[in-house]
Amino acid sequence: MAVVPARRRRGVIALPLCLVLAAGGTYAATQYLEQSQTLVRERCTASAGAENYDLAPDQAANAALITGIAVQRGLPARAASIALATAIQESKLRNLDHGDKAGPDSRGLFQQRPSQGWGTEAEVMDPVYAANRFYAELEKVDGYEEMAVTEAAQRVQRSAYPDAYADHEAEGKAFASALTGHSPAALDCVLKRASAAGDPAAVQAHLAASHPGLEAEAGGRTLAVAAGGTTGWAVAQWAVATADELHIDAVSYAGMGWNRSGGWEPADVENGSVVITLAGQPAAGS
Repeated sequence: MAVVPARRRRGVIALPLCLVLAAGGTYAATQYLEQSQTLVRERCTASAGAENYDLAPDQAANAALITGIAVQRGLPARAASIALATAIQESKLRNLDHGDKAGPDSRGLFQQRPSQGWGTEAEVMDPVYAANRFYAELEKVDGYEEMAVTEAAQRVQRSAYPDAYADHEAEGKAFASALTGHSPAALDCVLKRASAAGDPAAVQAHLAASHPGLEAEAGGRTLAVAAGGTTGWAVAQWAVATADELHIDAVSYAGMGWNRSGGWEPADVENGSVVITLAGQPAAGS
């Protein structure tokens, strides 16, 4: 029987041990990353001066749609502020399929009632229809731009709680200012890793609903939207607000960049084009 030299035996033993340690280190690193993702508190924040206002990612996506429709209708940011304050009060910016005791048939983002002539149940449950219908009624209110937000909202909604909209005026203004592009880099979302790969066609469809007339040119995982100035910032912050829903990893515009860990930072990108980077396919088990 051949005798294995001691030095060689040590080498034979050391190699499996190194592999075990490496595997253990990889497992520990994976567990650490997974735990760090669990600890992420997902939120979207609009800043106005020293004040910050938070929404959940799904609420922020609805805020982006409502504001985008104000922009496409050529309405001032004030109209979006009124609409957002209204939707926050009525539905917490969620597309509800039920009403309450005061309005059992109320539905959607604005809790519009089919029995009161707002449209069919299917129509008021469509966020695009609901937002357009709200703005159509708001435009009939003479001088709404100079009114207090709660007064203008009440003229449209005729709520049993006419002063409740005032509670959300500052929040509505902050998100409207960012999403109309008047406040650059003022909307930030902190998100976990994307759970699925982004779909360029889905981003293009959502962009068309909020900002028709703008095209997103796709190339691999990247989309470029030709837009400048205020419109560019409106699109960039729309992309941040919808990043969770559309599996967007990063957004850059006008020398600034955003990613899912949160925060706008200087980036090497020129004005005139919003660059949206989609998430790739997640690794197995992540």
